Amino acid sequence: MEQMQEHSRAILNADPSLSRFDPLPRIIYHDDFNRGLRGWVELIGNYEDSLDSMLPQYADMRPPMLSSGTHWDTGTHGAMQGTYSMKLATRARAGDISVSIKRVTWRHRGPVRLEAYFTFKPEASALQLSVDDVRAVGVLFDLQDEEYRWMPHWRYLNALEGEPVRSWQFKREREPFHDIGGRAETVSHFHLAPTGWENVPDSGQILCYNEVATKFNWYYLRMDLDLAGRQITHLQCNDRVHDLTDVGPMMIPAMPNLDCMLNVAFWVETDVDKRAFLYVDSVLLSGEW
Repeated sequence: MEQMQEHSRAILNADPSLSRFDPLPRIIYHDDFNRGLRGWVELIGNYEDSLDSMLPQYADMRPPMLSSGTHWDTGTHGAMQGTYSMKLATRARAGDISVSIKRVTWRHRGPVRLEAYFTFKPEASALQLSVDDVRAVGVLFDLQDEEYRWMPHWRYLNALEGEPVRSWQFKREREPFHDIGGRAETVSHFHLAPTGWENVPDSGQILCYNEVATKFNWYYLRMDLDLAGRQITHLQCNDRVHDLTDVGPMMIPAMPNLDCMLNVAFWVETDVDKRAFLYVDSVLLSGEW
């Protein structure tokens, strides 16, 4: 077993696209956006019979796009590795959110690890630093087993109403459910609402922003979960590791048609009437079985 682990690690270390990650033994997916969007799509709210039945918060979200990071002053930045990253862009309206989701299912109820390289910036529409124009960037899991649908949520709250915050937060407070349509087959809830967020223990972290709104610095992100125990274990961003064993996710009784769900989503929120951008260079989801 030890020899097999050493062999697997040697293979990972020999591949530049994988050696920057620390995956668990089984790679579920590795998405390098130089090869397209790889199944990442816009988050669409539930609807029934008519699109007008969708909750209004979901009705105007923007889909993800591929971006080469081109700016008026720096030229084409590219991704951290290669040309393209996945880009999310909000509307130019304070509090607007853009979300991208990948929907898969799990085959073993055990440890999983999500890793990504990302960065965020406001639209460079003014010759200013604009460091407080992005309100938040975040990531979530949407999971279901035979008893519960549980939804670990994290966000990096960069600024709020013009004031710098620079803190990691989680959410366990459940938003109200609303019936969609008239047949009682579909419900919806806006789980990314601004209410109910709490600070992660020792949550403060200042990320490298650089000197103008068009300069990128990429950040490493890791989240660890135990599907069997319905437990969040760790959050890491760059050199900071947060122990989350006492942090609980949103818990909901299991819902119809969602068995073995293992969805992941990223989002970005703007704090001002200016578009905010989240760039994701690459994503790796791994498990242990």
